[in-house]
Amino acid sequence: MYKYLIFPAFILFLFSTQVDAQRGPHSAKGNREKYSNDSTNNDLYTSNTPAPVIKPSRDFVMLALTYNNWVSKPDSIKTRPFNYGFNGHICYDFPIKKSKMSFATGIGVKVSAMYLDQQVLIDTATSNSVTAAAARFIPDTLHYKRYKFVSTYLSAPFEIRYFSNTNNRNRGFKAALGLEIGTLLGADTKGVKSIDGTLIKDKVSTKRFLSSWDFSATMRVGWGNFCFFGSYNLTPVFKLNMGPPITPASVGFCLVGL
Repeated sequence: MYKYLIFPAFILFLFSTQVDAQRGPHSAKGNREKYSNDSTNNDLYTSNTPAPVIKPSRDFVMLALTYNNWVSKPDSIKTRPFNYGFNGHICYDFPIKKSKMSFATGIGVKVSAMYLDQQVLIDTATSNSVTAAAARFIPDTLHYKRYKFVSTYLSAPFEIRYFSNTNNRNRGFKAALGLEIGTLLGADTKGVKSIDGTLIKDKVSTKRFLSSWDFSATMRVGWGNFCFFGSYNLTPVFKLNMGPPITPASVGFCLVGL
């Protein structure tokens, strides 16, 4: 039976080889013509201009070291020249369509340390009110070497951002305006004094008299990963009638990236 299949199989083999021989050159020519007419592939292999480096940085992390000051306070309150702060936030950036603008928000902490000059912050009471306790600044009679007032807020920044370089946000000019909203985590006073050559540290923690919420207007201007940072509080340090009217502000440098 197999001998009857040998001759038809041989004829089919010869026919297939003839068809491939006829189609091969034309097919290769067609492929070359298709490649020559494809401007995308042609530019890909003939262009000497490198593709731009695209790094979609979103300024995911913001770390700021600041110089703090109480710009509005009674003249009777004395602070030392150097007072510091730290802001650390993790943010998420939402691009505004295909523009150079974006909106960002996140979560983090805001810490402020103010050094008093020959004064201490205490809780005192007056005799004409049932809820008489309040925060008062009085002269330092214990002769502290250092005495500071520290407050810590859990804060959330809200920013409108501008980037001049959309391909690589780690380079180029950038700016941001925003509002920072915080809720009080803790506050304390820390004093260091010397008794017979031994350093003694006094610490008192209380949130009773401080504003529970902190609202601040913020601004950042810089180049690449480094920015100048500024903040002005819209709320006072102490609650109404629970302490002197004090408005903080801060300036400093901010490291942004990722």
